[in-house]
Amino acid sequence: MKRVLTYGTFDVLHYGHINLLKRAKALGDYLIVGLSSDEFNQIKNKQSFYTYEQRKMILEACRYVDLIIPENDWDQKIKDVQELKADVFVMGDDWKGKFDFLKPYCEVVYLPRTLDVSSTKTKQYLKEKMSA
Repeated sequence: MKRVLTYGTFDVLHYGHINLLKRAKALGDYLIVGLSSDEFNQIKNKQSFYTYEQRKMILEACRYVDLIIPENDWDQKIKDVQELKADVFVMGDDWKGKFDFLKPYCEVVYLPRTLDVSSTKTKQYLKEKMSA
């Protein structure tokens, strides 16, 4: 069984996220998502619309996702790859090169982002609509 690992906040889930998860799952048989915890988002200066538990519940409903683990810090990735026996590490290509340090442990793949959609854009749009 080929295991694929990816990470993200997955806030305000949209078709770009689904597209990424679908393409990640196609690289193997079992997709593991490291979901940023609320505490880790604070460290990254990110404010999620939904809590970790709510984002986890949403991702659990996605047919491409087999397992969700919490992402608590930047440094857990090597340990996760080893402990979870990940064969492939996947991230969006806006992170290209940032995770090459994992290449001794697994294959590293950077997938193209879906154009014209992002959580940030969606949240900005909703904020503008609500304040109008």
